[in-house]
Amino acid sequence: MMTQIVFYVFATVLVLSAGMVVSARNPVHSVLFLILAFFNAAGLFLVAGAEFLAMILVIVYVGAVAVLFLFVVMMLDVRFAQMREGLQRYAPFGAAVGLVLLAELALAFSHWQVAADIASVPHVVAAPGRTNTAALGDVLYTHYVFLFEACGLVLLVAMIGAIVLTLRERPMGRRQNIDRQHERTAADTLAMMTVPLGQGVAANGGFRRPEQSYYIASVPGSYGVTAEPVPQGKPAGAAPADGAPESGHGADNHGGLAQ
Repeated sequence: MMTQIVFYVFATVLVLSAGMVVSARNPVHSVLFLILAFFNAAGLFLVAGAEFLAMILVIVYVGAVAVLFLFVVMMLDVRFAQMREGLQRYAPFGAAVGLVLLAELALAFSHWQVAADIASVPHVVAAPGRTNTAALGDVLYTHYVFLFEACGLVLLVAMIGAIVLTLRERPMGRRQNIDRQHERTAADTLAMMTVPLGQGVAANGGFRRPEQSYYIASVPGSYGVTAEPVPQGKPAGAAPADGAPESGHGADNHGGLAQ
């Protein structure tokens, strides 16, 4: 008697929460009622003795799908006025589809016949001390192990396909070039120097940076950044005019950078 009461309580709350999912005006409330419906469905599975299905329902649907729906709905800018306009526009089409489904269900149940001796059919009795979770695992990983692996491959292909479809290549992004880092020496680096006032880099043990590197943003291929074009009228290796500073820097002080 107690089992029947618990069953009807879970079933009643499940039906009411499912109705609120489609009738609530706030999408966030709809997702919360959906989570409540999943919990009550898991309770029905527990009453029926299928604890594995109950845990799977809670972990997969409530813990992943429903929470994902909740965060997506909360982050989206949902405009309720447009939703109501769309509902009124497609209401006749939805009603027609619902009537077709109702007619199909009526035809299916009208031709559904139950065998007269169904009550006398002996039920399958589980082995003593064996739970349905252990029995399901034995069957799944012995008789249906290849089908189980095939399902895993299908999910893997779907995951890789989703990654490939959403992957965006960024040619100007900063990338790490391991080979160039290994080939780097101390002579290829720039050192920060504190140059006293009135002195140059050469007077402090530094030397001038090669002029052909003034118009290059970075070494091509190092971090995905290509070389910038050389300004017109200024070849990369051309010498500066007499008395003019080289590339906007003094002859001795080049921004405090030494190669």
